[in-house]
Amino acid sequence: MQEKELKQAKRLKQEILERAHKLGFDDVRITDADFGPLPGERLGTYIKEGRHASMSWMPETQERRAHPQNLWPEVRSVIMLAMNYGPDSNPLELLEKRSQAAISVYAQNRDYHDIIKGRLKEVASIVASKTKCDVKVFVDTAPVMEKPLAAAAGLGWQGKHTNVVSRRLGSWFFLGAIFTSAELLRDEAEPDHCGNCRKCLDICPTKAFPAPYQLDANRCISYLTIEHHGPIDPSLRKAMGNRIYGCDDCLAICPWNKFAKQANEAKLIARDELKAPRLAELLKLDDTQFRQLFSGSPIKRIGRNKFIRNVLIAAGNSEDQNLLPHVQSLLTDADETIVDAAQWALAELTQHN
Repeated sequence: MQEKELKQAKRLKQEILERAHKLGFDDVRITDADFGPLPGERLGTYIKEGRHASMSWMPETQERRAHPQNLWPEVRSVIMLAMNYGPDSNPLELLEKRSQAAISVYAQNRDYHDIIKGRLKEVASIVASKTKCDVKVFVDTAPVMEKPLAAAAGLGWQGKHTNVVSRRLGSWFFLGAIFTSAELLRDEAEPDHCGNCRKCLDICPTKAFPAPYQLDANRCISYLTIEHHGPIDPSLRKAMGNRIYGCDDCLAICPWNKFAKQANEAKLIARDELKAPRLAELLKLDDTQFRQLFSGSPIKRIGRNKFIRNVLIAAGNSEDQNLLPHVQSLLTDADETIVDAAQWALAELTQHN
């Protein structure tokens, strides 16, 4: 690259960083679109072993997901951006309050897809206008392996729990990606800093990690409470505790969170009514009330029936006899999965009576 071209490239990169930070992103890094065959090979093994559970979209999009250029052949550079959603307290403390519900930190306010995508487009517009090259933006809605790209770009590294960890942000951040056909200045990849630590593996209540850096979605509480349809395996229900949407255990226990800070973006700061809602109140929700309470929230996507299924399992684990009337009222619900969960919860509560 000639000296003049290098100066222009540095200037453009600085403009990208400045705009991204003004829009609320906490870190921005750039990588080559070619991250090699390893992520695709690992994805193939994951699917072959059935660890994707019922997420049929994974094998259906496997080839496009395996490499950025399989999705878009013209891509040359990928801008990876991180937005912090750090909590103001330790989510693990709520797990002891069994009559209250534990909702994953990221879902305690607005849907991050809606927050991030528009801002990615604003950053991408700089690249498009300055380089006259094409751009595409992605926020967990296309067959893109954001985590390997984030590691390649230097945002962090994939920890033993398979999520990205940052030395600056800990575990609490969302990822967004901008693909472009422009050649941009790259950053260095971030090496793995997990060392001998295995706290994220050992804390998992359902033992969803067969080995370090491997996740079996069939046993993951996040998958079970969000993606899984129908009844949840009874052998896993006790371990779910009061987690009704997602699970933060492996993230929250990470020692790198000592550097994490509370979210700055107001739309990502937890709503008071979703920090520790009482199971009794959630069990009363009909479809209309559910939609009203979770308007603008990612929780709305799973629907009332799946949500109530999760709350009933939490009720069964609570040992709270005051929940019996609420559980009993759902024994005649129109949804079979809710009835199944209500019967299980009733049996669990009455044995402690």
